[in-house]
Amino acid sequence: MTMRDDQTRLLHIRDHVAEAVALAEGKTRADLETDRLLNLSLVRLLEIVGQSAARVSEETQRAHPQIPWRDIAGLRDRLLHGYDTVDLDILWHIVHDDLPPLVERIQKAATGGIV
Repeated sequence: MTMRDDQTRLLHIRDHVAEAVALAEGKTRADLETDRLLNLSLVRLLEIVGQSAARVSEETQRAHPQIPWRDIAGLRDRLLHGYDTVDLDILWHIVHDDLPPLVERIQKAATGGIV
Protein backbone atom coordinates (compact mmCIF):
# COMPACT_ATOMS: atom_id res chain seq x y z
CA MET A 1 0.00 0.00 0.00
CA THR A 2 1.31 3.41 -0.86
CA MET A 3 1.03 6.69 0.97
CA ARG A 4 -1.06 7.86 -1.97
CA ASP A 5 -3.58 5.09 -1.24
CA ASP A 6 -3.74 6.26 2.37
CA GLN A 7 -4.15 9.86 1.32
CA THR A 8 -7.04 8.90 -0.97
CA ARG A 9 -8.68 6.94 1.84
CA LEU A 10 -8.19 9.83 4.26
CA LEU A 11 -9.83 12.20 1.81
CA HIS A 12 -12.75 9.77 1.39
CA ILE A 13 -13.10 9.63 5.17
CA ARG A 14 -12.99 13.41 5.42
CA ASP A 15 -15.58 13.89 2.69
CA HIS A 16 -18.00 11.30 4.05
CA VAL A 17 -17.66 12.54 7.62
CA ALA A 18 -18.29 16.10 6.45
CA GLU A 19 -21.31 14.95 4.47
CA ALA A 20 -22.77 13.16 7.50
CA VAL A 21 -22.29 16.28 9.62
CA ALA A 22 -23.92 18.45 6.94
CA LEU A 23 -26.89 16.07 6.63
CA ALA A 24 -27.51 16.25 10.37
CA GLU A 25 -27.24 20.03 10.50
CA GLY A 26 -30.55 21.57 11.47
CA LYS A 27 -31.96 18.14 12.35
CA THR A 28 -32.85 16.71 15.72
CA ARG A 29 -32.44 13.30 17.28
CA ALA A 30 -36.17 12.76 16.74
CA ASP A 31 -35.64 13.19 13.00
CA LEU A 32 -33.72 9.91 12.98
CA GLU A 33 -36.96 8.18 13.96
CA THR A 34 -39.14 9.85 11.34
CA ASP A 35 -36.80 10.63 8.42
CA ARG A 36 -35.92 7.26 6.92
CA LEU A 37 -33.63 8.79 4.28
CA LEU A 38 -31.66 10.67 6.94
CA ASN A 39 -31.31 7.51 8.98
CA LEU A 40 -30.19 5.36 6.05
CA SER A 41 -27.88 8.05 4.71
CA LEU A 42 -26.07 8.54 8.00
CA VAL A 43 -25.67 4.82 8.54
CA ARG A 44 -24.31 4.29 5.03
CA LEU A 45 -21.90 7.22 5.26
CA LEU A 46 -20.53 5.87 8.54
CA GLU A 47 -20.17 2.39 7.05
CA ILE A 48 -18.04 3.88 4.26
CA VAL A 49 -15.98 5.89 6.77
CA GLY A 50 -15.36 2.75 8.81
CA GLN A 51 -14.38 0.67 5.80
CA SER A 52 -11.99 3.36 4.59
CA ALA A 53 -10.46 3.70 8.08
CA ALA A 54 -9.89 -0.05 8.26
CA ARG A 55 -7.95 0.11 5.00
CA VAL A 56 -5.59 2.88 6.12
CA SER A 57 -2.14 1.39 6.63
CA GLU A 58 -0.87 0.65 10.12
CA GLU A 59 2.00 3.04 9.46
CA THR A 60 -0.37 5.95 8.82
CA GLN A 61 -2.56 4.94 11.74
CA ARG A 62 0.48 4.95 14.05
CA ALA A 63 1.49 8.36 12.71
CA HIS A 64 -1.92 9.76 13.74
CA PRO A 65 -2.81 8.15 17.09
CA GLN A 66 -5.30 10.89 17.98
CA ILE A 67 -7.66 9.47 15.36
CA PRO A 68 -9.65 6.59 16.88
CA TRP A 69 -9.01 4.17 14.01
CA ARG A 70 -10.16 1.03 15.81
CA ASP A 71 -13.36 2.71 17.02
CA ILE A 72 -14.17 4.00 13.54
CA ALA A 73 -13.65 0.60 11.94
CA GLY A 74 -15.56 -1.07 14.77
CA LEU A 75 -18.51 1.23 14.21
CA ARG A 76 -18.66 0.08 10.59
CA ASP A 77 -18.78 -3.53 11.71
CA ARG A 78 -21.47 -2.76 14.28
CA LEU A 79 -23.62 -0.90 11.76
CA LEU A 80 -23.25 -3.51 9.07
CA HIS A 81 -23.68 -6.64 11.16
CA GLY A 82 -26.04 -5.18 13.76
CA TYR A 83 -28.19 -3.26 11.31
CA ASP A 84 -31.34 -4.40 13.08
CA THR A 85 -30.22 -3.18 16.50
CA VAL A 86 -28.65 0.22 15.79
CA ASP A 87 -29.06 2.46 18.83
CA LEU A 88 -30.19 5.77 17.36
CA ASP A 89 -29.12 7.66 20.49
CA ILE A 90 -25.56 6.46 19.97
CA LEU A 91 -25.72 7.16 16.24
CA TRP A 92 -26.92 10.70 16.92
CA HIS A 93 -24.20 11.28 19.51
CA ILE A 94 -21.53 10.12 17.08
CA VAL A 95 -22.79 12.30 14.23
CA HIS A 96 -23.54 15.34 16.38
CA ASP A 97 -20.61 15.26 18.84
CA ASP A 98 -17.82 13.02 17.57
CA LEU A 99 -17.73 13.67 13.84
CA PRO A 100 -17.31 17.48 13.64
CA PRO A 101 -13.84 17.50 15.26
CA LEU A 102 -12.86 14.41 13.25
CA VAL A 103 -13.13 16.33 9.97
CA GLU A 104 -10.24 18.61 10.91
CA ARG A 105 -8.09 15.76 12.26
CA ILE A 106 -8.54 13.74 9.10
CA GLN A 107 -7.83 16.79 6.93
CA LYS A 108 -4.54 17.38 8.75
CA ALA A 109 -3.60 13.72 8.44
CA ALA A 110 -4.41 13.76 4.71
CA THR A 111 -2.27 16.81 4.08
CA GLY A 112 0.62 15.70 6.26
CA GLY A 113 -0.17 18.05 9.11
CA ILE A 114 0.14 17.20 12.75
CA VAL A 115 -3.13 15.92 14.17
